[in-house]
Amino acid sequence: MTREARDAPQFYLTAPSACPYLPGQQERKIFTHLVGKRAAALNDLLTQTGFRRSQTIAYRPACESCRACVSVRVLVDDFCPSASQRRVMRANADLLGVFVAPKPTNEHYVLFRSYLDQRHPHGGMADMSSLDFAMMVEDTHIDTVLTEYRPVSATGDGQASGPLLAVCLTDRLADGLSLVYSFYDPEVARRSLGSFIILDHIEKARRLGLPHVYLGYWVEGSKKMGYKASYLPQERLGLHGWARVER
Repeated sequence: MTREARDAPQFYLTAPSACPYLPGQQERKIFTHLVGKRAAALNDLLTQTGFRRSQTIAYRPACESCRACVSVRVLVDDFCPSASQRRVMRANADLLGVFVAPKPTNEHYVLFRSYLDQRHPHGGMADMSSLDFAMMVEDTHIDTVLTEYRPVSATGDGQASGPLLAVCLTDRLADGLSLVYSFYDPEVARRSLGSFIILDHIEKARRLGLPHVYLGYWVEGSKKMGYKASYLPQERLGLHGWARVER
């Protein structure tokens, strides 16, 4: 008689609900818990098979009649920025992104609220309290950091100083960096900070010798997700595994 390991992951399926990306569609998700000593290894494995993390939950779409959500990861060593992406990098050459411990502060939450109130006032996260925000950041059993973006110090010491302009909740995986959630100062639209965060993480992964930057799900035809297709070359996860996309 065989015996299942007591700490083997258990998977669950959500009830159908309205899709946030495609009108008229219903979504379902399969999910499991990321807790305990095996959480990091399990998260690495599940991310490579198309799952995403939210606090201590790993999930992926399991819709009955739709396969529009496609996992995307940038190929770091081969990445070639477009002309517009190079302009974004130049526009933010005065910013420095620094990994810090996942400890939420009032400064983080103020920026988070400003971002939600102006960019996503009716989104699913619009009512998040400071406690909800703290849970989003701290409730993790894997290697997670906050990436803070501030102007480089005017003293020339190479350190970051000044106001907090952007933050990214970042998971450090065995084969790459995964962008869990990012937010930024909506008053400086000219900087295109959302794009810069991705570009900076590609460069950070390159310096760390990591081959991938995971961007989550790309949904063709969705304005919310369309931007992810522009970071090339990339790989998209399909029925036959990861496939390289050049354009």
